[in-house]
Amino acid sequence: MLTADGFDDAFLGVGRRCSRPDVAVYDVSKMVSILVERDGMSMDEAIEYIEVNTIGAWVGEETPIYLDQKTITAAREELIG
Repeated sequence: MLTADGFDDAFLGVGRRCSRPDVAVYDVSKMVSILVERDGMSMDEAIEYIEVNTIGAWVGEETPIYLDQKTITAAREELIG
């Protein structure tokens, strides 16, 4: 299982999928907070860093899942527009 270096405190657990390797699951909001607090990034810098260098990096079937927690209603509204 691949893990995201420096983000142990944002680790939520293990995602399981049928006939696929288990993957690490991380809380995106917590990852942003870590970069702001630990590395002194602004909120915008931290979000951009995570979107480009973490969420946007495919490293194979064991690539972690990055969870953006929201309600089902908010997720549906976002999809519908």
